[in-house]
Amino acid sequence: MKETILNMATEMFLEFGFKSITMDDIAEKLGISKKTIYANYSTKTKLVTDVVYNLLDIIQKSISAIKSKNLNSIEELFEIKKQIGIFLKDEKTSPQFQLQKYYPKIFKKVESERSAMVECSIWENVTKGVKEGLFRKEINIDFTCKLYNECMHLIRNPHIFPSEKYTKAELFQLYIDYHIRAIATKKGLEILEDLTNKNETPTD
Repeated sequence: MKETILNMATEMFLEFGFKSITMDDIAEKLGISKKTIYANYSTKTKLVTDVVYNLLDIIQKSISAIKSKNLNSIEELFEIKKQIGIFLKDEKTSPQFQLQKYYPKIFKKVESERSAMVECSIWENVTKGVKEGLFRKEINIDFTCKLYNECMHLIRNPHIFPSEKYTKAELFQLYIDYHIRAIATKKGLEILEDLTNKNETPTD
C-alpha cells in the first residue's frame, strides 16, 4: 500500500504541485481512508520527501534510458531536454516552485543531489561528444561541466529571467543551444542546425 500511495502522490504532486494537493485528495483519488494514508506516512512532509526522491529516481532512470539509445551526444541532449521538459512548469502550481517555497529544507537537500546528478550526466555527454568529433577536443571538460551546472541554476532565477518574459521551456531550449554552440565543431553545428530545423525532434 505504501508504494501505491507513493506512486499516486508522485503523479498528483507532479501535476498540481506539493502545496495544492492534500492528504485528503490523495486518499479520495485512491478510494481509501485518510487514516490509511497516515498509517504509512505520519506526516505530509514525510510523504513529500519520499515523492521528491522518487521523482529524482524517475528522472535518473529516464536519462539512463536515453543514454542507452544509439544517439550521438547532441541528439542525446535534445532528448534529455524533452524529457526534463515534462517536469517543467511556469505556474505557481509547479512542483519546483511549491517545493522551494513551502518545503525549503527538502528543496535544499534534494537540490544538492540533483546538481551532482546533472554534473555527472553532462560530463558523460561532453566526453562522448569530444570522442565523436562533435565537440571540440581542446575544451576543458571539467570547466565546461561546472559552468553548465551553475548556469542551470542561473536560468531558473526568476529575478534574472522573469516568467513574464521567458517560459522555463524556452529558457532551457535557449541554454541548450547556447551550450552546444559554445563547444561544437563544424560537424556538431551542422547536426544542431538540422535538429533545430526539424522542430528540435531527433529521429528515433
